Amino acid sequence: MPKRLLDCCASDFRSFSKTDLLESIQKSEGRVIACETIGTVQPLLGNVTNAEFAASMGADILLLNMFDVQHPVVQGLPETEPGNVVKTLKRLTGRPIGINLEPVAEGEEGETDPIWKMSSGRRATVENALRARELGVDFILLTGNPGMGVSNPAIIETLRKFKAVVGDSIVLAAGKMHAAGVLTEAAESILTEADIADFTAAGADIILLPAPGTVPGITMEYARTLISCAHRHGALTITAIGTSQEGADTDTIRRIALMCKMAGTDIHHIGDTGYTGMALAENIMAYSIAVRGIRHTYHRMAMSVER
Repeated sequence: MPKRLLDCCASDFRSFSKTDLLESIQKSEGRVIACETIGTVQPLLGNVTNAEFAASMGADILLLNMFDVQHPVVQGLPETEPGNVVKTLKRLTGRPIGINLEPVAEGEEGETDPIWKMSSGRRATVENALRARELGVDFILLTGNPGMGVSNPAIIETLRKFKAVVGDSIVLAAGKMHAAGVLTEAAESILTEADIADFTAAGADIILLPAPGTVPGITMEYARTLISCAHRHGALTITAIGTSQEGADTDTIRRIALMCKMAGTDIHHIGDTGYTGMALAENIMAYSIAVRGIRHTYHRMAMSVER
């Protein structure tokens, strides 16, 4: 039986199955921190990856955005064979690692900033899901970067395909942090109870939704309704700061953190563009302290990857 994730060390994570990881998150009762980072940009600390930096500030789970499974790159790693990039990052951080894949067909991307330009290895295809498993990825988040044009029906269709090929070994998460370029799925329409039912029926283990206070109309009460719905359908939840508020002041971060905890979420996500590449380091620690105190925060920060 797995320990709660709060108490796990690197050797625990290495031995975890998909079911173990989900159970350890659930046992932590809303005190798991997931940090999203971008590995294709210059790391904030030069020769230290943004993922390592986020881990050092208290992240329990690392999520790689803009990660191309066909051409794996994480800037700041020591020289590493492409096929070993994820495994090396897991060894250096001692954390479970997930990636974003985006369910958007070639040629159907929306208007977007050049920084988010799509590549073939970021598309949510069966081939890329299988490649992610081969690389050592622990979970896949089906979502969309700004303006990309990812819709909820596309997420549902992709979940069904992924469940059939990797659903027994990789945690599948799904949802959007913002409209992702689909204006009919903005504000309260980003995610509905009907969407949650469809996502879970299609194979989602974790439902992602915007954190209260990050997207217009997403209040603590509305988030609570969606989270309760996800739990009734047997899924965990992750509330996400995906609106660059990971670069706000620490008081704002604490307010969002406590609203997410009161809403009942299982995992707290903090995004990757405080500056481009990761949240402000002090905000990762402030968020962690707000939802689980200094003891658990420092424990995660201090624990050696050799344990």
